[in-house]
Amino acid sequence: MTKVFKFGGVSVANAAGIQNVAHILSTQADNNTIVVISAMGKNTNALERLTRAYLSGQDTTPEFTTLAQLHLRTAQELFGANENAMAKVEALLDELQTKLQTEASENPDYEYDQIVSFGELLSTTICSLYFNHANLPCTWIDARLLIRTNNTFREGQVDWAISEKKIRTLLEQPRQGFLLTQGFLGGTAEGATTTLGREGSDYSAAIFAYAANAESVTIWKDVAGLLNADPKVFEHTVKLNTISYAEATELAFYGASVIHPKTLKPLQNKGIPLYVKSFLHPEDEGSIIGNFHHHQDVPSYILKRNQVLISVSPKDFSFMQEHQLSTLFSLFARFGIKINLMQSSALSFSVCGEDYFHKLPQLIKALQNDFVVRYNEHMELLTIRHYVHTSTGRELVGNRPVFMEQRNRITWQMVMEEENSSK
Repeated sequence: MTKVFKFGGVSVANAAGIQNVAHILSTQADNNTIVVISAMGKNTNALERLTRAYLSGQDTTPEFTTLAQLHLRTAQELFGANENAMAKVEALLDELQTKLQTEASENPDYEYDQIVSFGELLSTTICSLYFNHANLPCTWIDARLLIRTNNTFREGQVDWAISEKKIRTLLEQPRQGFLLTQGFLGGTAEGATTTLGREGSDYSAAIFAYAANAESVTIWKDVAGLLNADPKVFEHTVKLNTISYAEATELAFYGASVIHPKTLKPLQNKGIPLYVKSFLHPEDEGSIIGNFHHHQDVPSYILKRNQVLISVSPKDFSFMQEHQLSTLFSLFARFGIKINLMQSSALSFSVCGEDYFHKLPQLIKALQNDFVVRYNEHMELLTIRHYVHTSTGRELVGNRPVFMEQRNRITWQMVMEEENSSK
């Protein structure tokens, strides 16, 4: 049966990382494996900066040069003087440069997808060339031709029926080695590139697994498995050995960085287990997400930074009515503000959310037509899942004032100002 492996940007951040991935695949992949790979390192962030420069009419040369040098240097370290391999990388960079020299359309989300997608195209091209160069046969495939989406750029909605048919047709064709493709990318019926939402490579792996009726999906990370907290933020983390689809979905929704929120439902629908393993220690067991009915009795801590807290009240001091809430949700959706926490009272409505698309000023202006608006940027949202009365939530907040707080039987959430300390 088919297995799906997904490697994130950290695992392919440089030549040594790509060589390590090749070692893992040499022992664990076969002709029935689909390998999904993200952009190298933090290159999606770099390409987003490049996109902003392009859309604002600024000089894109500095960002493009840095990006090009990284990929060419990595290719040079992997291939040496192999002119054919270098030419393929250079051709993609030339294509990106040509795009940057054209006038932008009036749709910034469309332009975002056309530019940022080069991160995955470059990384998978380099990886494919190296794997075959290292006698590890693989076939490069274009995810944009397989995952069909609508025209909602930056958040492409998958047409499951068409995507499943295309992927199954591909799997029936003869090939040499495993299949290698891009995470994060899809394509419209008209042939335009779309992306599936930030950090969407996990979701891509789930789409391929669903269509292929895969045996399993493995996400390779720089941590030992699914932890109860991000070790870059919290000390003394605990590995969750087994976890249910439902609990993993909750953790992903609240912002756990290991799994993309959209990933789990397609896998749950077909009972496909999801493994989270370390690419640094591939022999270790890792964690398994599947049809489990018990929970490991430890709290999980999730910290989301770069939050904005918005509070609105009717200008006439009337009660918050259903039609006003409908207006608010419509505006949040229009400007791409993802709501992570909300709280309502008789006279006000508050949300804690993320300004993914840098449209907060437009949202505030629109809200001010009908509401009195207050907002705070640079906030943090701390979520404690399966807290107990002895949980150290207040200790983690310290002396910072809590602007908004909610608790239910399982989850405790607090919104406060960002803190500079790393742990």
